[in-house]
Amino acid sequence: MVEKEQEIITLNEDNIDSEHICCAIGNDKKNQKRASVKKAWLKDRFPEGHTFKKFDVRGKVFIEYVPAEYAWFPIEAPGYNFIQCLWASGRYKGKGYGSRLMGECEKDSRNHAKKGLVVVTGRKKLPFTVDKKFYLKKGFEVCDEAPPYFEMLVKKFSEDAPTPKFTEKAKKAEIPGKEGLTFFYTDMCPFNADYVDIMIDVAQKHGIKTEKIKVENLKQAKDLPTPFGIFSVFFNGKFLTHEVMAEKKFDKLLVTLLP
Repeated sequence: MVEKEQEIITLNEDNIDSEHICCAIGNDKKNQKRASVKKAWLKDRFPEGHTFKKFDVRGKVFIEYVPAEYAWFPIEAPGYNFIQCLWASGRYKGKGYGSRLMGECEKDSRNHAKKGLVVVTGRKKLPFTVDKKFYLKKGFEVCDEAPPYFEMLVKKFSEDAPTPKFTEKAKKAEIPGKEGLTFFYTDMCPFNADYVDIMIDVAQKHGIKTEKIKVENLKQAKDLPTPFGIFSVFFNGKFLTHEVMAEKKFDKLLVTLLP
């Protein structure tokens, strides 16, 4: 159970510089730089209604959600709030923290007359996503899917609310005519910028052509050819993975693709 004395903090322009963002929480220079990148991204999003709530603990226990019109995911869900990220990890996992954060999100969304909540996750449990079983227990249902393994889940606040969906481009999950590896990344995750370079170094050791594309605005994000807006990799124009990988794991994956 969640300890009663642990409050939920909502980040804003006034407190974000003095609060941690749950990820890249270390005090070393590398993590401080990572955190500063994410904080800068958040500051630009606050005027759009982006919300970041976390428990007042030194750990990864937080939720991020945003009006779907401003979500950096290629989705069509006007009037909804989109859950960008939800984490309760380490010793905080399985103790009700995630459920309470979800409750806060739903309460806030209803208070702002939203049509419901929408989230992108996997057909089965995937790295960097919440198991869809969690959402199903909270009253969500599958409303759309996209290759190779993504699903969109929705919790409508009224029966006549429109059904959200992926963009048609995202549902194709391909880049016609592309060769080699193409990386799409954003500052939504503070680790993306470092790990995309690590993964590119691995690819180049195998002689694979690489291209990295940083998504820097909402228009770019809504036009992505991938269902997962945070980070995606394509190989020869086909979706490969949404997972940020360390050197050894990515090398192992690439070996399976090469002749």
